[in-house]
Amino acid sequence: MLVALLGFSSWAQAFDLQQLSDQLAKPEVIHGSFIQEKHLRALPQPLTSTGTFVLARDHGLLWLLKTPLQQDYRIDTQGIARRDGSSWQRLPGKSAGAEQNRLFLAVLQGDSSGLQRDFELSLTGDPQHWKLTLIPRSMLLKQVFNQINIDGGELVQRIELLETQGDSTVLRMQDSTRHQPLSDAEQHDFAK
Repeated sequence: MLVALLGFSSWAQAFDLQQLSDQLAKPEVIHGSFIQEKHLRALPQPLTSTGTFVLARDHGLLWLLKTPLQQDYRIDTQGIARRDGSSWQRLPGKSAGAEQNRLFLAVLQGDSSGLQRDFELSLTGDPQHWKLTLIPRSMLLKQVFNQINIDGGELVQRIELLETQGDSTVLRMQDSTRHQPLSDAEQHDFAK
């Protein structure tokens, strides 16, 4: 009986941050759509935007807003660029938005070491249904966020940003697939 319990306890080990990082870092390319709701204290209804995204492990993130306005962004290790006609224009790198986008890329790519530098991390669940809670460590991030909640399964499905002044953002990743390679146009966008 004791041998059976010992065998079961090693089999039932908790899902940890390294396993989550490995799971999220596995796909080379993820395509999907998103709905983003920005809840502002001053407005009765959230501001909603929709679009598509392409996350490429070796390149970064293409964030393609469709509504309420069309605007394409590329987020990579060099920073953030916005499409301006047929070229990409780099945006200033030291803004709060730049910090938020760097964080966003770390979350989607499963970079737990990068996240642990800036946040206290708490993970619950298993590989199919998990929740990661991030509490800011640095004064800069504490001025912006109270907490960030991330839910997922095989991939990230929902991100909730709770801001210190009472606003919040909920981002739902939908129809995510990891079986489609980068198109020629996507490769071109990452190469610029």
